[in-house]
Amino acid sequence: MAKKAPVWEILVERGIVEDRKSAESWVMAGKVLADGVRIDKPGQPVPLSADIVVKGIDQKYVGKGGLKLEGALSDLSVDVSGIIAIDAGASTGGFTDCLLQHGAAKVYAVDV
Repeated sequence: MAKKAPVWEILVERGIVEDRKSAESWVMAGKVLADGVRIDKPGQPVPLSADIVVKGIDQKYVGKGGLKLEGALSDLSVDVSGIIAIDAGASTGGFTDCLLQHGAAKVYAVDV
């Protein structure tokens, strides 16, 4: 059985919104989808692996990890174009998404 958490918590953890209050506002406005299904209660449990979309917020990567990796790639001047990489502990796929968007040829993603 997939682990679950309240949708507001996932929104904050992934860095999609800043805080619980903001998450609750987006949910109550009917703008949050989990795996394509509209969520109408901030405390509604959803799988940690769910694809979360907030209509009206531009999400660059599928998970907060992508933003973290992008910062590291930029700060360290790392070019991942054409590489084959592994994302060990892929979870929501933010690292994988970031690597692919930055030109990686292939990413093997393993969720542990």
